[in-house]
Amino acid sequence: MYIRRAKETDMDGLNRLLHQVNMVHYLGRPDLFKPGKKYRDEELVEIIHNDNTPIFVAVDEKEYMLGYCFCIYQQHINNNLLTDIKTLYIDDLCVDEVCRGQHVGKSLYEYVKAFAKEEGFYNLTLNVWSLNPSAMKFYEACGLQPQKIGMETIL
Repeated sequence: MYIRRAKETDMDGLNRLLHQVNMVHYLGRPDLFKPGKKYRDEELVEIIHNDNTPIFVAVDEKEYMLGYCFCIYQQHINNNLLTDIKTLYIDDLCVDEVCRGQHVGKSLYEYVKAFAKEEGFYNLTLNVWSLNPSAMKFYEACGLQPQKIGMETIL
């Protein structure tokens, strides 16, 4: 396995995994999530080519995609409340269902963490849905701690 930036030729693998992660959300909260995929192909191509939204992919020796990590650069310059630190936000991290438990996710996370350090980011952040306790456990095992908690009441 090795990790690299996503390319347009990775579209099939990205779409396959985007569908898998969306199904976790849809099955957990069908009141919020629709079945399908998060991005149209045109949007995905734009994300792949945007240096402010890097996608890192873990692939095997045959280029089969084992997992991905979508990232977004965030910085609040001259904000009245927030400092102007550079944050690398992990928008989505997914490991293929057939590869879970093989440390693909941990490898992706460590790669992205090293990338963020090299690029001078202050921190890594992400959101995790409470409908996905295995993801919460994974992120805690990686050393992440809650930064804020979103709450709701359904009316």
